[in-house]
Amino acid sequence: MRTIEQEEQKRFDFYHHFLLSETQYECVGGLLKKAAQRFFDRPALITETETVSFASLYARAAALTLFLRQKGIKPGDRVCFLIENSIDFYVAYYGAWQTGAVVAPLNTFLHENELAHIINDAQPTAFIVSDIHESKVSKAVGERIVFLTTVQMAALPMPSHEELDALTVPDRAPDELAALLYTSGTTGVPKGVMLSSRCILTNIAQGMARIDVDQHDRIFGVLPFFHSFAQIACIWGNIFVGCAVIIVPKIDRRAIAQALTKDPTIVLGVPALYGLFCLMKTIRFNTVRVFVSGGDAMPDKIRLGFEIIYRRKICNGYGMTETSPLIAVNFDDDLAAPNTVGKPVLGLTCSIRDDDQHEVPTGKTGNLWVKGGNVMLGYYHSPEQTRAVLQDGWLNTGDCAFFDVYGRLVISGRERDIIKNKGLIIYPQEIENCIMHHRAVLKVA
Repeated sequence: MRTIEQEEQKRFDFYHHFLLSETQYECVGGLLKKAAQRFFDRPALITETETVSFASLYARAAALTLFLRQKGIKPGDRVCFLIENSIDFYVAYYGAWQTGAVVAPLNTFLHENELAHIINDAQPTAFIVSDIHESKVSKAVGERIVFLTTVQMAALPMPSHEELDALTVPDRAPDELAALLYTSGTTGVPKGVMLSSRCILTNIAQGMARIDVDQHDRIFGVLPFFHSFAQIACIWGNIFVGCAVIIVPKIDRRAIAQALTKDPTIVLGVPALYGLFCLMKTIRFNTVRVFVSGGDAMPDKIRLGFEIIYRRKICNGYGMTETSPLIAVNFDDDLAAPNTVGKPVLGLTCSIRDDDQHEVPTGKTGNLWVKGGNVMLGYYHSPEQTRAVLQDGWLNTGDCAFFDVYGRLVISGRERDIIKNKGLIIYPQEIENCIMHHRAVLKVA
């Protein structure tokens, strides 16, 4: 009988070979067309009012692809979009990808000056925006940029069957830039994380092997789609495996409650979302088989509260945009420290180092470095910042961590946040966790 680790290795070997072999994918631009051929009328997206099949989603995206090509968008061009969680997000994403362009989904909460900085940095040839964000973007977009609202996008003529069959996706190399994800990082200035097809396809294989998602799953799409955590599961991975995403347009109680009636099986969230679930108290999670949290440290108060109210476990995940994003996730059933994020995904090598970059022994805290096919190409137009974190393929995550005796990764906090007092190392995360135990405290930083 195979062990859990052996089953995961088998799945990873299959997915990794299937996605990155010369005869299959290699380029992410072809993901949706292949999904339409493989899964056709299976549900791809579920909203409050509409269910969209893979074939229908491909047709909508193809309409945009043909329009962008007519406007001169070519492989390697950058296409930015500012769209909230919706079907339109997928249409813009894959419609642009199928031209061979680089997609750059932007944070819908950015201010005008931040958007102007990104537009100046990315130099997009096209910009797609929801009507509610049009005024925020229009001033920063020049005449040379193809500007399209989601209402105009929805009005594009649908391609014929012949056009759909004839549509080809440019065969871009697996190590060419495919996605440009802007993140504030530690500087506060948006930096463009460059991800290639290899980065994305490798992390799909890593994530699907660990979580074992199949066609019958329904992913609860409540996290903002512009975030890499949501993209690995809700934008890339689901299209590959053929499972549906239940789209939650925004994080509020009514939208969440309505979307939960669509029977999700996988819930991905951040600690604050699980805190909201605790406040809601009476949610029926009977169809959900796994809960995963990432994006921030999980406070004991929320973790224990969720377990008490719903009698379910939250699995800790860990990653960063620079690793496409998944690094580790903990599905072990035994008790572990709340900041234990499990064993690193397959195909990723981790190294815990001291300040002199010497590896430290098991159980000792140091700086976490990672290396693998899912590590970014670098920061866009920022060679100095790239050299500061990337060395010989190794990425300095900027996080302090150690491995426990079971080989699981335990995150202690950001290196730059450490407080040194009288020779003692103090991790703010541990202090925050203690303060959170007070019944009058909901949030602490």
